[in-house]
Amino acid sequence: MSIRPVKRIVEAQPTLEGAGVKLRRGFGFGDTSEFDPFLLFDDFRNERPKDYQAGFPWHPHRGIETITYVLAGTMEHGDSLGNVGTLGAGDVQWMTAGSGILHQEMPKGDPAGRMHGFQLWANLPSSLKMTRPRYQDVGSAAIPEIVDDDGTRVRVVCGTFWGKTGPVDGIASEPSYLDVFVPPGVRRTLPIDTYRHAFAYLFEGTASFRGASEPFGVLVERPDDSIVRDEVGNRSLVVFDSGDEVTVQAGPSGVRFLLVSGRPLKEPVAWYGPIVMNTQSELRQALRELQDGSFIKSD
Repeated sequence: MSIRPVKRIVEAQPTLEGAGVKLRRGFGFGDTSEFDPFLLFDDFRNERPKDYQAGFPWHPHRGIETITYVLAGTMEHGDSLGNVGTLGAGDVQWMTAGSGILHQEMPKGDPAGRMHGFQLWANLPSSLKMTRPRYQDVGSAAIPEIVDDDGTRVRVVCGTFWGKTGPVDGIASEPSYLDVFVPPGVRRTLPIDTYRHAFAYLFEGTASFRGASEPFGVLVERPDDSIVRDEVGNRSLVVFDSGDEVTVQAGPSGVRFLLVSGRPLKEPVAWYGPIVMNTQSELRQALRELQDGSFIKSD
């Protein structure tokens, strides 16, 4: 067994998306090869309705999958194929855009005004870029949760972990998407297949991700170039190097984080916003189809 060392730690950066939604971006656009097959990760937690209620009006997607995980509030969605629905706390939507859809996502806060959630983009391999679009809407009750003897809890959204398999299936990059809570002061080792790229995103508490023999010293990248030790907290993205397990030492208040991994596609990426293809010519064709009205395929 080999513990994955921490390659780097970054803080999610403030970003405006949609019609002016204030969110934090862990990674996205530019060179995302170290996250392959994943392209973008956004944290849209907010507690002021005016910062998110304008939402994400009609926009296109092609060649990717979007994974929306809601913690608080609701997300109403609809698309050009006639699909509509609402995601609530604990629910997940795994949308395969495939050949293309136009859709919108409109967030609404809970009674306290909170809208908390995450969106992850996963790339599709070239063989599935033009597949038929589909949705997997998964209610909170359908997501298995494992509670270990030490109080560690893991919700398995996708993939198989500790003998439980998540409800989302049929995903080309074989992703694993886990919501993990480790109690205060507890140290846990979590398995990850060696062939996967992997990252963790903290959203409650603090923790250190390192082996028992490793010293502190991993740098946390911040806009002001400051350096802090590798015990990290809210809105920190931890990028792991190779290995077959991750070690986490929870801080005094415990820690909750997403642990995401997937099989790299190792294919060229050509993208323009929410349209991601393999070549520039494919990208130009998609944009032409948006203009001439042929973007949405009938079957």
